[in-house]
Amino acid sequence: MDQASLALLELGRALARDGYRFVTPTPETHRRVVARRGEARDLRDVFGWSLPFAPALLPPALLALLREANAVVDEGARLRAKVRFSTLAERLYVHSAYPTLDAESVFFGPDTYRFCAFIARSAPRAARVVDIGCGSGAGGLVAAHAAGASELVLADVNTRALTLARVNAALAGVDAELLQSDVLAGVEGEFDLIVANPPYMRDEAARVYRDGGGAYGEALSVRIVRESLARLRPGGTLLLYTGVAIVDGRDVFYEAARALLAGCETTYEELDPDVFGEELERPGYERVERIAAVGLRVQTRV
Repeated sequence: MDQASLALLELGRALARDGYRFVTPTPETHRRVVARRGEARDLRDVFGWSLPFAPALLPPALLALLREANAVVDEGARLRAKVRFSTLAERLYVHSAYPTLDAESVFFGPDTYRFCAFIARSAPRAARVVDIGCGSGAGGLVAAHAAGASELVLADVNTRALTLARVNAALAGVDAELLQSDVLAGVEGEFDLIVANPPYMRDEAARVYRDGGGAYGEALSVRIVRESLARLRPGGTLLLYTGVAIVDGRDVFYEAARALLAGCETTYEELDPDVFGEELERPGYERVERIAAVGLRVQTRV
């Protein structure tokens, strides 16, 4: 771990000792809240709501760690943190500050909470676990705990995600292997459990954490199903959390993925029938009725 990452790790540990907690909402909720708050008044405003702050607001030790991590922007008389810290299951996770406009932003929000809840109630016992497109690493860390895993791989094509996932694994006290990989291309071997929460939107800016490809953002999710089934051990499980466009009452993702699931034990459920409704106003979504968050559980034959 490099010096900047070590500083982020120490910053997270210091916040945890201070009892810091923050639940990250949707970008639309975040936008509305920060519009009425103005300047930061406490640690939650700095590290949760991403508000500008006076340097004197932070204890000198925290500000020094933020600077050492290269995670602060100078805005004249005020500063702004380049990272957020969010709470999930009593653990802190570092991720990108609001707004997540950069191509390699590392997203954490309501999808993360739904994804991890889906894993916590669905994961079987498993020795070797991989989180595809791990982002902050939250899904993989929850999966490793739920499955009682002895080996965890956190894989992502985004190097910034791997940097933050490494810090989050250390914050959780979990030993994980971090690999840069396009789906499973850079990962060797087979797995007992694969988890994934891939991008599932059409994104004109082609942001890595957001753009799922295909007509409605479904392409990467379909690809993950295909490639994961080829890398599961007999009796292994894939847990895929994704968003799906519903077009004229049809689930675009499931229609494309159904043929891949022949011969497997499969459950499929809508976890939230309507997410990111504001996206329907964007070009390309004219025929989409809603975007649903779904959970797919696939178990291969023994």
